Amino acid sequence: MSTTSRQFTLASRPHGAPTNENFELKNVELPSLKDGEVLLRTIYLSLDPYMRGRMSDAKSYADPVEIGDVMVGATVCQVESSKNDKFSEGEWVLAYTGWQTYAISNGEGLMSLGKEPTNPSYALGIMGMPGFTAYMGLLDIGAPKAGETVVVAAATGPVGATVGQIAKIKGCKVVGVAGGSEKCAHAVENLGFDACIDHKADDFAEQLEKACEQGIDVYYENVGGKVFDAVLPLLNTSARVPICGLVSQYNATSLPEGPDRLGMLMGQLLTKRIKMQGFIIFDDYGDRYDEFAQDMQTWLQDGKVQYREHLVDGFEKTISAFNDMISGKNFGKTVVKINSPL
Repeated sequence: MSTTSRQFTLASRPHGAPTNENFELKNVELPSLKDGEVLLRTIYLSLDPYMRGRMSDAKSYADPVEIGDVMVGATVCQVESSKNDKFSEGEWVLAYTGWQTYAISNGEGLMSLGKEPTNPSYALGIMGMPGFTAYMGLLDIGAPKAGETVVVAAATGPVGATVGQIAKIKGCKVVGVAGGSEKCAHAVENLGFDACIDHKADDFAEQLEKACEQGIDVYYENVGGKVFDAVLPLLNTSARVPICGLVSQYNATSLPEGPDRLGMLMGQLLTKRIKMQGFIIFDDYGDRYDEFAQDMQTWLQDGKVQYREHLVDGFEKTISAFNDMISGKNFGKTVVKINSPL
């Protein structure tokens, strides 16, 4: 029997926020399996901010998605049928098959999750790229020391929430920045942050300064924009700033208005000897995944790290779920459930 895959392909490059018109929903009949191939049934699709950059043809660390190609993305799939001795029917795998309901793979790049994994979607979040990003960015670039103050933006997202909890494990004071009272309460009451400031508040900068009475030693950057503007004057001498993302700018079509602040930024970096470093997780730290996985599994088992998913049910909701994530309407790691398990 043939299998039909529903696919979201890139139809045009977005100007600002992506719209439905930037994508084409196709029904593609997949060919019969060849020797060495497997048919993958997509169960969960990860939605992540980096995808906005892949929709653009601006020069970046990775090639853009070509017009007409399936949108990229990490997935958790089940093997529906197999002609590959390394994978059996019903086996769960971590893949990179993108925005489609089924895919054919020759087995390269697939990571087995076993026959009956506990919380298989965690491979897209706390045990996957977002958790790994939080771990290495904070511990290798941020290098927090007990007693220091760590501030993290997007504090209830999959990266920010993990950053804050690891910083608490390392003995730091942790101040989060999030959008809305519900998210801020979650950061303090459930994640164990010392404080969380609502960036939507009129007096956000004043509240942040009050919460960081000893200044800021590590600022984990996920957002940019007005949050960074409030953080910059509070950075201590020898502060460290891991740059993970700048989500406030991803849909921007021009530079922000106002005076040129580059001179002020460079002056602060110089006089305070601030370390500011970007990183691409698997390019820079791919050989250290096992180190992360061992620590994170222990912390999860011991209850030292809490994890929250924002689960969206239905392939057809992928585009709206992506835009909700970029604009901060999600609460936790955004995962789309594509198919029911076998």
